[in-house]
This record gives sequence, structure tokens and C-alpha cells, in this order.
Amino acid sequence: MKRILSSVTDGKGFDIGLVALPLAFLFVMSGLPLVYNVVMSFQEVDMFSLGSFARPFVGFRNYVDLFSQPETRPILFNTALFVAASIAGQFAIGFGLALFFWTNFPGASWLRGLFLVSWVMPGLVVGAIWNWILSGDFGVLNFLLRETGVIDGNIFWRSDPNYSLWAVIIANIWLGTSFNMILLSVGLSGIPKDLYEAAELDGANGLQRFWTITLPMMRSTIGAIIALGLIFTLQQFDLFAAITSGGPNNTSNVTQYWAWDLSFRQYDFAKGATISVIMIVFVMFASVVYVRSTRHEVRG
Repeated sequence: MKRILSSVTDGKGFDIGLVALPLAFLFVMSGLPLVYNVVMSFQEVDMFSLGSFARPFVGFRNYVDLFSQPETRPILFNTALFVAASIAGQFAIGFGLALFFWTNFPGASWLRGLFLVSWVMPGLVVGAIWNWILSGDFGVLNFLLRETGVIDGNIFWRSDPNYSLWAVIIANIWLGTSFNMILLSVGLSGIPKDLYEAAELDGANGLQRFWTITLPMMRSTIGAIIALGLIFTLQQFDLFAAITSGGPNNTSNVTQYWAWDLSFRQYDFAKGATISVIMIVFVMFASVVYVRSTRHEVRG
């Protein structure tokens, strides 16, 4: 008994406990809900059977019914467009800002810190701010576009089917740009300056140094940013709830908001769980890309 207690307090048992407690926490808080969600996607679930785990098993019927609905393909296309445009916009602007602040001019540190305000703000607050900016009648964006001669009349960003999804994309790009900028700034700071000096002595111009040194040296960082961007973008819910609510007529609806709408507005919990399982597959793919991208740094 004394040996067991000694092992728990100082020894192999203590090491096992340090690992077992976090794993148990993750299993209870994340693993069990995940398994429950997957099982629910293969069952028939209504409000009366939601509290019971023993429900009628329907196999892949929920998946077949989901993909046979006429709104499924447009919503999947909206999701793909939202993810691709958001990641591209966040990365392009974030990379530009990272290169700009990389010059290390006076005041660059505190000015770069100001960009983090957008990242730490809650999504609903960001959505409320962009509701005012994108307002069709008195929005700041319409005012700037009119004053610069880009548009003649107001654009109703939130209610026009042609612009509603782009309204959320613009807000999401603003929300995630600072995160991309910080990670890319860290990647840029890890590139030895000797490489640039040697390339400059060999006659390489700025663009050539960027393509032959900067991009190859930041390949793993870029892969990690894209993977994390895919995960964070697929989780984005607050902006849709605050700006467009998936409308009008599902033109700005995406899978993550649709899953919530099916589950807690239409009370079709099985279909909501089915969409969540499909999203989990894409998130797992992004996680694999992220792990492979950062494997070199971890082994370091």
C-alpha cells in the first residue's frame, strides 16, 4: 500500500495521473458529445425522444434526405464560397500587413497591437458593429463608396440576395485579418536575414527575394494558417446570427448556421446532427493539414 501511494505522489503513477486527468476531461467534455452527435445522425429524433438515447435507428436516411433537399446544394456552395473568400481575404491582407510591419518603423509595435482589437472582440459585437457599417440607408460603407464614385445609389448589403453573403464575408475578413497578421509576422521573424543579404548581393530584386526566400521558408507557417483558418471559418456562427440570419431566402445561409436553424428553430435535431457530422469531416481534414504543417517545428 505504501508503495502504491509513493508511486501516485512521486513516480510513474504520478506521471500517468497528469496525463489521465486531462484526457478524461477531454473525453467527457468533447468526446462524449461528439459520439452522441454522430449516433444521433443515424437515428430518428424529435422533441419527445430527445432526452432518450434509445431512439429508432434509421441508418443513412438522414443523410439521403438531407442531400435530396433543394436548399442543400446552394447552402453548401455558400459555405464553400464563404470559407474560400474569407481565408483568401484574411491571408492576403494579413500577409500585406505582416510585410508592412516587418520593416520595423518607429511605432510599428504599438500600431500592430491595435490590430488585435478585432480578434479579441466577441463575434456578436463585431456583427453589431458591421450592422451599422453595412446599413443600406446610413451605413458608413455606402457613404464611402458614394463619395468615391464607386456606386451611384445605396446597396442594401444585408437584405439584397446578391450581396448578403458578401456582407458576412467582409465582416469575417476584418475579424480574422489580425490573427493571420500575427502568425505571419512570427514566421517572417524566423527567416535569417543573411539569406536576404546574400540574395541582394547576387542581384535579386525584392520580388525575386520574396518568391525564392520568403514563400519557401514560410511554407509550414502558411499551411498552418490556412488549416486554422478553415477550422475557425467553419465554426463562424455569430456573424450570421448578428448580420443576416441566413437570409434572405437562404442566400447567405451556410452549414454551421443551418445546423443550428434545423435543430433549434425547426426542431429537426437529426438533420442538424447530420450537418454537424459532415462539418466534422472537413474540420478533421484541416486538423491533419495543420498537424503535418507544424510537425517540422515541433520536432525542431
